[in-house]
Amino acid sequence: MNHFVITTDTTADLPVDYVEKHQLGILSLTYTLADQTYTWEHPLPVKDFYNFMREGSLPTTSQINPAEAEEAFEAIIQKQDADILHIAFSSGLSGSCGSCRVAAAALAEKYPAHRVIVIDSLCASLGEGLLVHKAVCMREEGKSLDEVVAWIEENKLNLVHNFTVNDLFHLYRGGRVSKTAAFVGTLINIKPILHVDDEGHLIPLSKVRGRKKSLLALVDAMGAQMGSWRDKNDIVFISHGDCEEDAQFVAEQIKARFGCDSFLINYVGPTIGAHTGPGVVALFYMGDYR
Repeated sequence: MNHFVITTDTTADLPVDYVEKHQLGILSLTYTLADQTYTWEHPLPVKDFYNFMREGSLPTTSQINPAEAEEAFEAIIQKQDADILHIAFSSGLSGSCGSCRVAAAALAEKYPAHRVIVIDSLCASLGEGLLVHKAVCMREEGKSLDEVVAWIEENKLNLVHNFTVNDLFHLYRGGRVSKTAAFVGTLINIKPILHVDDEGHLIPLSKVRGRKKSLLALVDAMGAQMGSWRDKNDIVFISHGDCEEDAQFVAEQIKARFGCDSFLINYVGPTIGAHTGPGVVALFYMGDYR
C-alpha cells in the first residue's frame, strides 16, 4: 500500500488552511481557560486566548490519551483504507507521543494489513510543523512511507528551534527559570534565548538585554547553526505569541542576511502558548546542530 495519511498534533501550530490543503489528520491536545475547555475542532480565537493571558488568566493543558489517539487513527483506517504516519509532539515535553504509540500497538493487532507509524519528532510548535511540512513535500514527490520515515528519523535532530520570550513569568510558572531569576530578569529587561535540545526538552541557551537584541540573537544563531544546510533551507518557519510585527522583523532580517525569501509565519497555539505567554517569537530551520 503506497497511500498513507500524515497526522500530527495541534502543537505543530500549522495554519488551518495548510492542514486542510494537505488533508492532514490532527490530534488535539486540549486547553482550559476560565473553566471552558477548547479543542482543535472547537477553539478559542487565538487573539482572545492571548488577551486573556495578558489580563492574568492562567490556562491549563492536557495531553492526548491512548483512547483518543486510537479513535482518531481508527477513523482514518476505516474511512480512507490507508496507512498512517503520525509525527508526534516531543516526548520531552508531553506524554502524547507515548499515548499514540500505545494506540498504534493496539491497532496493529486489530488491523494487521495497515501500519500506524509514530515518530517522536523531538520538536515543538512550528518546528514540529516544519517536520510535517518536509513529510508532506516528500509524499507529494511520490516518496513511500518507508522513505519518508527514514528521512525524518535521520534528519529530525537537524531541525533547529530557537525562541525568545517577552515575559519571564510564564517560564517561571513552567519551572524553566527560578522565581528570583524571573523577578530580577524582569527588572533589568533580560530576555532569554532558549532552544529545544536533542532530547526534546526546552533548554536556556543564552540571555540578552532588550527585546530587539533578543530578536537579532535568533538571527545570529541561525547564521551559526545552518552550516551545510545554508543553501537547503527553502522555507523558514516562524511562530509568535500574538506579536506578528516582531515575527515579520525576524523574517526581514533573515531575508537580508541569508537571502531566504520563503516563510510560513503563524501563531504559537494555545497548548504551547500557555507555557510561553504573549510575546514569544520562535524560529525554525534546518541546521548542522540544535
